[in-house]
Amino acid sequence: MKLIVYAVGKLRDPWVAAGCAEYQQRLRGRLPVEVVELKRAEELLTKPPPRYARWVLDEHGALPTSRELAGKLGHAMNSGIQGVALLIGGADGLPAELPGKADYVLSLSRLTLPHRLARLVMLEQLYRAASILAGDPYHRD
Repeated sequence: MKLIVYAVGKLRDPWVAAGCAEYQQRLRGRLPVEVVELKRAEELLTKPPPRYARWVLDEHGALPTSRELAGKLGHAMNSGIQGVALLIGGADGLPAELPGKADYVLSLSRLTLPHRLARLVMLEQLYRAASILAGDPYHRD
């Protein structure tokens, strides 16, 4: 299974870009991952491949624990789907119809996060989930 993160906007802050690159590299050791930056939020409706599950990051989504996210990722990895497309909106949010077309809608927090920081936190949580599934000690309860 492959993971593709579709994110609206470019990372301009060097520290955010470095953090995202770090977790992408770590995650690649566990799961193929690609990050695709989009110019417009509407592209989130058309870019993901058809045989990929669509996970949408939205403030009104479910608030999973790290272990619950790991379980969701593990289920996706064992379900026979080609991959997961994780969709992250930009500063202006998501197209209104996108959450309704999602296979899973999740939130990182009820707090509003800048989209660039949400991308960094999401990549770290995906790495944490993959580490939990692998039985690595990265995640401590």
